[in-house]
Amino acid sequence: MKLGKKELIMLYTNLLRARRADERIVKALQEGKVVSFYHSGQGSEAVGVGACSFLRNDDYLYPHHRGHGLAYILPKGASMKAHMAEHFGRATGMAGGVAGFHGVDPEHGIFGGGGTIGSQFPVSAGWGLGAKKNNRGQVVLCCFGDGSSNRGTLHEAMNLAAVWKLPIVWICENNLYAQFMPIKDAYPREDIADLAHGYNMPGVVVDGQDVIAVHEAVSAAVERARNGAGPSLIECKTYRYRSHSEGSADIAHAEPRPAEEIEAWKKRDPIKLFQEHLLKEGILTTADVERIEKEVMAEVDEAEKFALESPRPDPSILPKLLYQE
Repeated sequence: MKLGKKELIMLYTNLLRARRADERIVKALQEGKVVSFYHSGQGSEAVGVGACSFLRNDDYLYPHHRGHGLAYILPKGASMKAHMAEHFGRATGMAGGVAGFHGVDPEHGIFGGGGTIGSQFPVSAGWGLGAKKNNRGQVVLCCFGDGSSNRGTLHEAMNLAAVWKLPIVWICENNLYAQFMPIKDAYPREDIADLAHGYNMPGVVVDGQDVIAVHEAVSAAVERARNGAGPSLIECKTYRYRSHSEGSADIAHAEPRPAEEIEAWKKRDPIKLFQEHLLKEGILTTADVERIEKEVMAEVDEAEKFALESPRPDPSILPKLLYQE
């Protein structure tokens, strides 16, 4: 898909929406407004935004847990208000305020997530089989982190998807760390994308800080899947700025993550890089940058206001959810 000025500005806006909403949820958590835990996605927004901004509504998406999917689901069409309300434990949230980050939006092909690392792979294989049987050209994006790459479910699902030529794009958001484990100490090769060759599918490595590079790689894989050629694996090399989860120690093994490493990656911030590119190419002006910032912050303010003013879930529904026959 060739990107014009409108599409490029959409990508930039989506990057900013994901970052500012993430920052607000972190702040709200510190203020005691958030009732669930939170895994910030700051630093890796280009992966979700580049992958999901131009999908079809009926494409299926299993988002990554960083930012609890913000960079993936907002570009796909999900509501920032509903995402924030879910984290505030309000009835207007994506799952009625009772599920934390396991929110759903069937209208946009988002059916929640599981807390078990690796559970996304067989679920996405099932969606891929459904998409193939629907024969409507749907694709599945299954997004996961480097920490999930050594799960047995990944290999089972990738093998099945390759044998049946299911329309799945596997997207690895490799931010170099699992919870506390550096991927270099958990995986014997440099690129997780090398796993693809064992299943006779393309394996591509891209700069996860470059939203255009992500978009181009994912678009090619999506087109391949829609045309019946089967799955692909795309590894996006990126980084998370904050700890694995808010309030947990930011460590590699038992030592603090190197400050110089974090600062080096921040110099390649995906929003800064793309903003500089768009300004240089004349796609954006400084006035445009200021205007988009104000519009995004207004959306974030409105989402928080909506969440705070929304009612709590009816306590009586919880037993029904837990004990449905």
